Amino acid sequence: MSGYTPMIQQYLSIKEEAKDAFLFFRLGDFYEMFFNDAIEASRELEITLTGREGGGSAKIPMCGVPYHSAENYIARLVEKGYKVAICEQVEDPAAAKGVVRREIVRIVTPGTVMETKSLESKHNNFIAAVDLAGGMIGLAACDLTTGELYVTSFPQQGEAMMDELNVYSPSEVVGSESLLKALREAAAGGAPAVLTERSSVSRERLAEQFGEAELAGLSQARLQAVGVMIGYLEDTQKRSLGHVRSIASYEPNQYMILDHYTRRNLELTETVRDRSKRGSLLWLLDRTGTSMGARLLRRWIDKPLLSSAAIGKRLDAVETLYRNLILREDIRGQLSPIYDLERLVGRVAYGNANGRDLNALKASLLRIPALMELCRDSGSAVLQELVRDADDCGDIADMIDTVLVDEPPISIREGGLIKGGYDDYLDQLREASTNGKKWLAELERQEREATGIKSIKIGFNKVFGYYLEVSKANLSMLPEGRYERKQTLANAERFVTPELKEKERLILEAEDKMVDLEYARFIELRDHIALHLHRLQRAAAMIAELDVYQSLATVSAERRYTRPKVTEGFDLSIKEGRHPVVEAMMDGTPFIANDTALSSEEQRILLITGPNMAGKSTYMRQTALICVMAQIGCFVPARSAEIPLIDRIFTRIGAADDLIGGQSTFMVEMKDIQIMTEKATPSSLVIIDELGRGTSTGEGMAIAQAVIEYAHHHIGCKALVSTHFHELAHLEESLPSLGNARMAVEESGEDVTFLRRLVPGAASTSYGIYCARLAGLPDSIIQRAYSLLEGAMHESVSSESLARVGVPALSMESRQEEQLRSTQGPFALHESASSAYKNDQYQKAENAAGTLSAANKVNDININDNNKINDVNEMGRKHSFSNMNNDEFSYAERKGSPAGVVQLSMFEEPAAAAESGRRKASPKAEQLADELRKLDLFNMTPMQAMQWLNEMKGKMRE
Repeated sequence: MSGYTPMIQQYLSIKEEAKDAFLFFRLGDFYEMFFNDAIEASRELEITLTGREGGGSAKIPMCGVPYHSAENYIARLVEKGYKVAICEQVEDPAAAKGVVRREIVRIVTPGTVMETKSLESKHNNFIAAVDLAGGMIGLAACDLTTGELYVTSFPQQGEAMMDELNVYSPSEVVGSESLLKALREAAAGGAPAVLTERSSVSRERLAEQFGEAELAGLSQARLQAVGVMIGYLEDTQKRSLGHVRSIASYEPNQYMILDHYTRRNLELTETVRDRSKRGSLLWLLDRTGTSMGARLLRRWIDKPLLSSAAIGKRLDAVETLYRNLILREDIRGQLSPIYDLERLVGRVAYGNANGRDLNALKASLLRIPALMELCRDSGSAVLQELVRDADDCGDIADMIDTVLVDEPPISIREGGLIKGGYDDYLDQLREASTNGKKWLAELERQEREATGIKSIKIGFNKVFGYYLEVSKANLSMLPEGRYERKQTLANAERFVTPELKEKERLILEAEDKMVDLEYARFIELRDHIALHLHRLQRAAAMIAELDVYQSLATVSAERRYTRPKVTEGFDLSIKEGRHPVVEAMMDGTPFIANDTALSSEEQRILLITGPNMAGKSTYMRQTALICVMAQIGCFVPARSAEIPLIDRIFTRIGAADDLIGGQSTFMVEMKDIQIMTEKATPSSLVIIDELGRGTSTGEGMAIAQAVIEYAHHHIGCKALVSTHFHELAHLEESLPSLGNARMAVEESGEDVTFLRRLVPGAASTSYGIYCARLAGLPDSIIQRAYSLLEGAMHESVSSESLARVGVPALSMESRQEEQLRSTQGPFALHESASSAYKNDQYQKAENAAGTLSAANKVNDININDNNKINDVNEMGRKHSFSNMNNDEFSYAERKGSPAGVVQLSMFEEPAAAAESGRRKASPKAEQLADELRKLDLFNMTPMQAMQWLNEMKGKMRE
C-alpha cells in the first residue's frame, strides 16, 4: 500500500471496512470505484472501465457514476443482490489539509433499501435475522422502510425455519454461521436471499433501543434474533433507528402453517406460471385504497388465524361494511387520497424526507378525523373499538400547514420552503432581496438613459456576479472611467460599476442567509415530527386495518360471497362452493358449484377420480382457498360454509422437477408426502393431486394406497386425493372413513362433455385420449392410441378371467415374442408368426369361454372385469380403425387375412396392390417413429401421456 498515492491509500483503508460491498468513493461530482470493484461494476452496470495513475506499477482500473444519478446505479446493483457502501467527503475540500477526510455514511443492502422508487409499494421489503439459543431458533423480521419488527421462535429444525422465512420472503438474512449453513442446504441449489453472518448485540444495547418494557417476556432466542437485527442495521445504516421502537412478538401456533409449496400451489400471492399478481388470491381480494392496507392484506393471507374469536371479530367488521354500501363507499372515498404513511414515517426517521413528503403526510393526516367519525357511527363494535383510542395527529398536520408552502421544491437546500409570516427575520431577508432586485431594475433603466444605449442590460452568473452587458456595436457610446471590464464575449462585453458591486453584496448576502435559514427551519420541523413517530405509526396501523376490512367487504359484496361459520370442531361442510379466482377470471361465464363434506362420523377422506380437465384440481384448490379465506376473516364463495380451524394445509399439486437441486418430480413428491406424514394432525387439510405418478403404474398404485391408508389410520386428517388409478376405488370397502367421488361426464356419440360436477362413485376411465384429440393431435395418433388401449384392456380382462377357469396367462416366451414384435414398430403390418400365435391364443380363449359357459360360472367374473369389457366394446364401436364391429375386427385379425384390418403407419401410405414394396419414410418420420417405438404408454399417467403427445404434435409441425 505504501507505493500508492495518499488518496488511493485512503480508498484501500476504507475498503477494508466494506469488503463484501461495492465502495462508491466520492470524488467531487462523481462516485468512483477502483480495482476489482471497478471491473465488476463496469460489467454489471455496463459503464466504461478506464484506468488511473495511483502510484503503482500500472494504472488502476477505475469507473464512476455522477453523484446526482447514483441512486439509479445503486438500485441496479442492489437488485442483483450486491451491497453498496457509500463513502462521502465529510469535510470542506477548501479547508482540508492534505487528503479530504472521507467516511462510509451508509451501506445499502437488499434488505435495507430506503429509496421507495426501488421498492414495490404494495409489498414489504423484509430483512430477517436468525439465531440459536437453548435448542430454539429465534427469528426476527424487519421492514426498515416502515419500522415494523416481528419476532418468534420455534424448536431447532430446518423445516420450521424455512416455513417461517417463507412467510416474509426476505431479501436478506443475517445470523449465525450454523443457521445460515442450514439455510443454504435447505435451499437446495441456491439461497433465496443474500446471506450475511452476524452476531447479536448486548441486552443493554437493546434496552437503549426499545426500553425494558418491550424486552420483558422475550425468550433468549428471540432476544438474540432481535440483537442480530439491530446490530446489523446499526452497522450498515450508521444513523438513528428512531422508527424501530416496538417489537411484535408472536407464537407460530397462532397462525395456520402454509409452507412454500402450498403457497405456490394455491397461488395465494402470485401465479405459478409467470409469478404475476393477476390470477392469485391476493389479486382477487386486493381492493385496498392505500399501500399500507395492501401490505397488511398480504400479511393476513400469508398468516391465516387460528383463533375463532379473532376470526369472528374480523368477520363482524367485514359484515358491517358488507351490508352498508353507503358506509363502505364513504370509507373508500376517504382512503383513496391517503399516501403511504408508514414509509413517509420511515423517511422522516431517516432524515431524508423533503418538503413534498411532509405535505403528503399532512394531506393524509387530514383524512383521519372523517374516517374516525365514520367508524364511530357505523354501529359496529369492532370498528368503534378500532378508533376508540385513536390519535388523529391533528397538531402535526397543523404545524406542517403553518410552516411549509403548499408547493415546495424537491430540494430542501435551495429555499422556497417556508411560508411568509412564520419567521420574522426570514421575512426581512426576503424583503431585502426583493427590494434589491427592484433596485437593479431601476439601475438598468438609469444606465440606458445615461448612455443612450437601449440594449444595455443587467445579468448575473456565479463567476462574476451581477454585470452590465453592452454589445460591441455600442461600446463607443460607453463613457470612460466608471465602467470596469470583466469579460469579453464574441459580440459583447461585460462591465461592473462600484454601485452595482455594493448592491450585489447586499442581495447575495440576503439570499444566502434566506436559503440557510429556510433549511434550518425545515430541519427543525422534521426533527419535531420525528419526536412523534410512534403516534404516526399507530395512526397508519389503524388506517391499514380499516382499509383491509373495506377491501374484503367490497369483494365479498360484489361477488355475493357468504359469511362462513368458523368452528373449533372437526367437520368441514361447504354447500355450492366455487373457486374464487377461477370464477373471477371467467368473465361472466357461470361457474359450476360443488359441495364438500368431510366429517369425523362419515367420510373424512375423499378419493376423487375422473377425466383430465374435468375439474378435479380446481375443486381441491377451491376447498383449500375457502378455508384460507375463512381464517383471514373474509366471506367465502359458497351458499353456506362451516369451516373448522385448519392448523396446516398440505398440497401436492403438479410440482415441477427440482433440476437445480437434483430432484425429480417423483422425489419432490415423496419428500412432500414424508413431511405430510410427519407433520399433519387431525386438524390438518391434505390436498394431493395424482398421487403416485412419476414411477411405474404398479409401484405408483402401491404407494398411493399405502399413503391413503396411513392418513386414514394414523393421522385422521381431512384429505382430498385425486388419482387416475381407478383400481383404488375398492379402498372404500376397507376404509370406513373414505368415500369415492368422481367428476361427472356426459357422452354423446363421439363427443364427451365434462360437466365439472362432483358426484358420488368412482370413474371408469380418464378420457386421456379424448383430451389428446381436443389438444389437436393427428387422427393417426389418436386412432393408434385407442387401438393400443383396447388391446391392453382386452388382454388385462382376458388374463384375469381366463385364469379363473384354468387357462394360463401368457408365458414368458410368449411375452418376449410379443415384445420382439412390438420393437418392429407400433404401426407395422402384422406378421404371420404373430398371427399364428394369436390364433392359438384366441382358440384357447374360445375353448375357455365355452367351458365357462357350460359350467355356468359367468356370475363369478368380477364386476370390474365386466366394466372393463364394456368400456373396451364401447370404445371399439366408437373408435375402430375401420367401420367393422369388434367381432369382425377379431375375426379378421385371427384369420390373418389380407383382406382384414391393416394397421396404418402415420408416416406411410398403405401398400398398393400393384406395388412390390413400400415407399421409404422421410428421416423426420423415421425419427418420430423411433420415439414412438420407445414409448411405454402404460407406465405413464394420462397427464404425462398428454405432455408427450403435445411434444409430438409440436415436432410434427416443425
